[in-house]
Amino acid sequence: MNNYRVNINYAKALFMLATDRGQADRVADDMRLVEQVVAGSHELGVVFANPTVRYDKKTAIVEELFGEAVSDETMAFLRFVVKKNRSVNLRGISGAYMDLYRESKGIVLGELVTHQETDDSAKAYVRRLIEEYTGKQVELHASTDPHMLGGFKMEFDHNMYDARLRTKIRKLRKEFAKNEYESKL
Repeated sequence: MNNYRVNINYAKALFMLATDRGQADRVADDMRLVEQVVAGSHELGVVFANPTVRYDKKTAIVEELFGEAVSDETMAFLRFVVKKNRSVNLRGISGAYMDLYRESKGIVLGELVTHQETDDSAKAYVRRLIEEYTGKQVELHASTDPHMLGGFKMEFDHNMYDARLRTKIRKLRKEFAKNEYESKL
């Protein structure tokens, strides 16, 4: 079971260890990779969640996936997580670590969703606007939503700006529904 408290506790322990050893940046890169790999594979999540898959098999999978790609400290931590039967929490732990890392470095995570692929100049403009608003450095993730009619949605630092065409149409529909000038014949 994916437990928020477990994720935070393991992430704090790793963050304190990495900070003490001066490896916080390297471990952040490793945790970013772990999060991407685990999030990108449904099968891996099923294997990690399956209690009948033995510890040594899960450890072998983790070593095969991340052995050469991550630092020794991160690999030792991943083995420890698997040994404690928390492999199902790897995605949550890596996400919690990244939150702690961003907070310590004064970085805000921004999410930009548009209908079409966004060019680099538009991303740079959005990043600059968020930086001016928050006074912090911005890590911007852009994605596309093919179901979006037009416009964009931007989220950062517990704020959301919704400029989607669908939202504007919904607001107009509500406004027209309470039109006081319509005759009631």
